Amino acid sequence: IKMAGDCRFPDVDTDGSENSEEMEIVVNVGGVRQVFYGDNLNQYPETRLAELLNCLSGGYDRIFSLCDDYDPGKREFYFDRDPDAFKCIIDVYYFGEIHMKKGICPICFKNEMEFWKVDLKFLDDCCKTHLSEKKEELEEIARRVQLILDDLGVDASESRWKRCQKCIWKFLEKPESSYPARVIAVLSFLFILISSVVMCVGTIPDLQVVDAEGNRMEHPTLDSIETACIGWFTMEYVLRLISSPNKLHFALSFMNIVDVLAILPFYVSLTLTHLGAKLMELSNVQQAVQALRIMRIARIFKLARHSSGLQTLTYALKRSFKELGLLLMYLAVGIFVFSALGYTMEQSHPETLFKSIPQSFWWAIITMTTVGYGDIYPKTTLGKLNAAISFLCGVIAIALPIHPIINNFVRYYNKQRVLETAAKHELELMELNSAEGKATGSKSELEDLSREGKEGPFYSSRLKVSHSDTFIHLLSEEKHYRTRLQSCK
Repeated sequence: IKMAGDCRFPDVDTDGSENSEEMEIVVNVGGVRQVFYGDNLNQYPETRLAELLNCLSGGYDRIFSLCDDYDPGKREFYFDRDPDAFKCIIDVYYFGEIHMKKGICPICFKNEMEFWKVDLKFLDDCCKTHLSEKKEELEEIARRVQLILDDLGVDASESRWKRCQKCIWKFLEKPESSYPARVIAVLSFLFILISSVVMCVGTIPDLQVVDAEGNRMEHPTLDSIETACIGWFTMEYVLRLISSPNKLHFALSFMNIVDVLAILPFYVSLTLTHLGAKLMELSNVQQAVQALRIMRIARIFKLARHSSGLQTLTYALKRSFKELGLLLMYLAVGIFVFSALGYTMEQSHPETLFKSIPQSFWWAIITMTTVGYGDIYPKTTLGKLNAAISFLCGVIAIALPIHPIINNFVRYYNKQRVLETAAKHELELMELNSAEGKATGSKSELEDLSREGKEGPFYSSRLKVSHSDTFIHLLSEEKHYRTRLQSCK
């Protein structure tokens, strides 16, 4: 590549007899003029730049099908494209691979590669990762917009029962859809808190009562509150199951399994209390009921349904399995080494508390995690030195993987906020443009769009009215390419 100067270039009416290997073409991309040689471009004959070598014999129609403008006097092709992305793309002709510069939107860069007809396989793997992440973000935004549009739309062809199911589903699953739905969400949250508090308070001996056989049991008032909470949870789960659009997916969802585990022990305990005594001894029934009551702690996880913070924490832990694995490996190695050393060093003391290496594992765990209960402790000088080194190493081993885990949490939390804002931004633009196009109001337009969106995997082409720099290509069947004057937010 060299800056354009005096170069021989055939006229438009040439017969194409000039050897394409010796030709030079001049292109102007976003104001940047560059010269390319035919021998380099012909390595990839299917690309747009290679097609420019033979386009002159086809006349102006052929020329303008490949470029935005052409100056016969200067013999120069003009392209209104991003020059920064173009500088990266032309590396394929000289190095056989493409690297995306920092600061370029991956989706915009992909569109530029498609325009220049360069295959994505030439993009380096490190850059493909950024492209995949951006595509996932856009798919998530499109999914959120689709859900909102589906909520706004009312399909007249649906039966009354289907419309009723959709209303119940929105009422119970989407608190943001209406004020009554928010009230129900708050009420459900309060029932979870009350049930959890009752479960804890019911274990206080002073609040328990003694039955006819001398066994302690929960106070009848607390038991009534528990029954009322279980009744609410049962009604809520049954209504959500009935109104669910995909009942199999609903039943296998993790949070819904938690709901079942929170409800089921109550009914199993009730069944064992009334019928189990006839089939087994009373003591066995009581033990089974007590074990099932412990399972009530699962209902605290129902709070995750109403807390975005708990959902973010769960996702961060899922994305941090590798870091958590490293943490457990560091601790496991340290526990084995320091427990073995502690057992060996403490054998000389007559009142040693280290009876065996497996028993010393407990001491190593509470020492490396800086808990230090004091039930097992070294008594020799070497043992105390080993203990000091073990908790120092434990602090280091725990601190090393913590930073990546925190980064995953912050990254996911910020990403969710950005996606939520982007989805609202797209809806605002759609509403604004539909209001400008029709005086009937924006709501009817959104309802039309939602109905049209159900006819295929993409939204209606009328969403093309959104001309923001964050335009989501997944929302339209047609491709739209940004010019060099546009940027990606």
